[in-house]
Amino acid sequence: MSGVDPTAPERVGVLGGGRMGAGIAHAFLLAGSRVVVVERDEASAIAAGERVRESLRRSIERGSTDRVFDELAAALQTGTDAALFADRDLVVEAVPEERALKADSLRRVEAAVPTTAAIASNTSSISIDDLAASLEHPERFLGLHFFNPVPASVLVEIVVGASTNQELVADARNWVAALGKTAIVVADVPGFASSRLGVALALEAIRMLEEGVATAADIDAAMELGYRHPTGPLRTTDIIGLDVRLGIAEELHAALGERFAPPQLLRDLVADGHLGRKTGRGFYEWSE
Repeated sequence: MSGVDPTAPERVGVLGGGRMGAGIAHAFLLAGSRVVVVERDEASAIAAGERVRESLRRSIERGSTDRVFDELAAALQTGTDAALFADRDLVVEAVPEERALKADSLRRVEAAVPTTAAIASNTSSISIDDLAASLEHPERFLGLHFFNPVPASVLVEIVVGASTNQELVADARNWVAALGKTAIVVADVPGFASSRLGVALALEAIRMLEEGVATAADIDAAMELGYRHPTGPLRTTDIIGLDVRLGIAEELHAALGERFAPPQLLRDLVADGHLGRKTGRGFYEWSE
């Protein structure tokens, strides 16, 4: 790829149009791809389309792109039928972080896409090899772990499974560069690199809060001011979602042992529906 400008796939599919899926669609649209987002029902598909369009409007208002809104919106399609992926070059699965749901979703994608298409999962912690076991052609499958919020994030974690074709890894590096982001390539190990490190820090911060070591704001300030983290681990957990953090912690606990055991405080907040910014309350109170 030396001396060649990176290019995004011409036709991209995204399965799941929530916050992450909409952000992934946004990123590929800005890079020049034509994107179709498939959701579970018509109401969700309509909501996903509006989510992406609103995100595009904000990027234009901030001056983050010189693209024209009507042109970007025209390159977006939403629907409920996986058959819409029949002409895609790449499909990214972005459904909730549940192993069975992801495996079933990936089977649906593989049944719909052409034999030349690449398939990726946006999983943040589930084994790529475990998910690949549900596919007939695991060589064209890898992890593309985007970070929330996708439009503002600069990192994509490329997770390589045992069967992943190395040419696909090179293609993925190219696609990430075309999005204006930086790729890191990691092996398929529990938590990959980013989730494993991020969760370890977050869980210890939650334990410190649980033990009364300091307030949430002071614990975060210790990392923001002392270690130059842009956002402290508790506020970051609120942004990511406490339910997401808990799910990853449970995966890592099962794979790596007690050091990743979720604190009771995290379990209690999730059980009470306090999931962070998206519900208005987590370790902090969030207003509109």
